[in-house]
Amino acid sequence: MKKVWSNAWKASSQKRKQRKYAFRAPLHIKHKFVNVSLSKDLKAEHSTRSVPVRVGDVVEIMAGQFKAQSGKVTKVSLIKTRVYVEGAAVKRRDGTDSLYPIHPSNLRITTLDLTDKTRADKLAKVKEAKK
Repeated sequence: MKKVWSNAWKASSQKRKQRKYAFRAPLHIKHKFVNVSLSKDLKAEHSTRSVPVRVGDVVEIMAGQFKAQSGKVTKVSLIKTRVYVEGAAVKRRDGTDSLYPIHPSNLRITTLDLTDKTRADKLAKVKEAKK
């Protein structure tokens, strides 16, 4: 197998090739891997199913040991494809809290951070296109 990531790759039923595609993808492609589904209200308001999560969004955790908790996103790691949420923390041996990494598929956005004008414009453009 080639070691270089290629956007010409379409699909494979081999799990190792699917994993390789995800791990070797450049960051502008990995940005699409951190898409998080929207709540019912936001889906109706913005006419889209999911958007890439950003720092400042308020999310609800849908699965895992922090299920049913909600909090503000404090960090997004594109390299690890993980999201760090306020309130989802574990205690270290020395007693300090450490944020727990959560996969984006286990989250739902309840409040979007629209302080970025570009993001708000992009969502408005998507809504216009769906009309």
